Amino acid sequence: MISLTSKNPARLSVDAVVLAVSASGDTVTPLAAEWLPAELSRLLSKDAAALGITGAVDEVRRVPGLGLNAPVLVVTGVGAGAVTPEALRRAAGAATRELAGSSSVALALPASDAVEVAAVAEGALLGAYAYTRYSEGKPAVATVELVTDRVRDRAAKDAVARAEIVAAAVHATRDLVNTAPNDLYPAAFADLAKAAAKDAKGVKVSVLDEKALASGGYGGLIGVGQGSARGPRLVKVSYSPSRPTATVALVGKGITFDSGGISIKPAAGMEAMKSDMAGAAAVLHTVVAAARLELPVAVTGWLCLAENMPSGTAQRPSDVITIRGGKTVEVLNTDAEGRLVMADGLVAAVEEKPDVVLDIATLTGAQMVALGYRVSAVMGSDDVRDEVVDAAEATGEQFWPMPLPAELLAGLKSKVADLANIGDRFGGMLTAGVFLREFVGSTPWAHLDIAGPSFNEKGAHGYTPVGGTGVGVRTLLGFIEARAGR
Repeated sequence: MISLTSKNPARLSVDAVVLAVSASGDTVTPLAAEWLPAELSRLLSKDAAALGITGAVDEVRRVPGLGLNAPVLVVTGVGAGAVTPEALRRAAGAATRELAGSSSVALALPASDAVEVAAVAEGALLGAYAYTRYSEGKPAVATVELVTDRVRDRAAKDAVARAEIVAAAVHATRDLVNTAPNDLYPAAFADLAKAAAKDAKGVKVSVLDEKALASGGYGGLIGVGQGSARGPRLVKVSYSPSRPTATVALVGKGITFDSGGISIKPAAGMEAMKSDMAGAAAVLHTVVAAARLELPVAVTGWLCLAENMPSGTAQRPSDVITIRGGKTVEVLNTDAEGRLVMADGLVAAVEEKPDVVLDIATLTGAQMVALGYRVSAVMGSDDVRDEVVDAAEATGEQFWPMPLPAELLAGLKSKVADLANIGDRFGGMLTAGVFLREFVGSTPWAHLDIAGPSFNEKGAHGYTPVGGTGVGVRTLLGFIEARAGR
């Protein structure tokens, strides 16, 4: 939990007090540090270099709490240049992440207005995450006191309340991504969606199982899921406020484990394919968060859930399937399965005539080739794509706009069906987007490819842990909030 306080940080009885410092050439500059006791002020001015304190981004150092009630002062870097909300978000998150195991922490970072309060609160909460379902580890920081003179400011209080809802949605998304695939399969995911909706006013969940999917013509989900003993599901999660000002549909890829099917993946690295449902996880908890924030926008999430396994019943390269709505697809590679389940979800979403559709998926390895592990891609209708980029920038996530060249459609030609599920090797991320575009018609739409950023196999950084990151939730919520303000 997090609370606001205007007390002198030096007098707070907590496990640690956190101070931000910026990099200034060969020196460091403490920020919002008028309260700092003289002993600590001298220490930072004279001995910062000896203590390894440079003010760099992601740098967290501990020094004795000289003159503090707390035993430790934690110094967190914001880097050089302007101190942006994202710099504060990352600095606060890096500190609470490094302080795992502490029960109480005070954050004395710049928080002079509601924007800074929001950034510090959100970063601290995002960093205070631990996944301990399968083994005991250090628990996340339990309580955070955010030092600010805005304790009675309604905007600051609202910012903290929003930060708690956003962080809870991101944490819940991370939890799903981190869950082992023997525990998280399509039916289990559907049950968790129902449980998540119980605590959110105005949210309803409906589930289509294998029989309903077959009778409804959802050939993508049926085809991808037929190789598994645990059948596919299409979960619809709907938030309906009383007088919506807009309608937004979200479609999420939910491959609970992706072996590649008959076109099986190499064994090395396959364990990370439990994260191939990160898009569906983000969609589920975005809808729940929108309800908890009581946004005046109707939001419908479509979770396209299947397990892609090789077996005697699995779909084969050269199979032809029929997507909901009637388009046929020749399956040339069973490891290009995400676009097949997403096609079904997109058609279902468009049938309800929303104002706009966003889909989010760990869709292509080509995304990582193009943009690496921290920057996601967005493509689609130019105006919607730009809205997503603006929402990402406002919320602190990194999405890069990409094109959808019309000529790539020719590479998806099939001799026997309307489309093939793969095209040329080069530009694979864009080709996948072009494939999905065939299923949205004239509906305003954007496709978010989060293949790399959704699962962090490298070192933790800022407020981002190892494992599931929860990427996309903040951008989707920011997009919906912007639509609410139109």
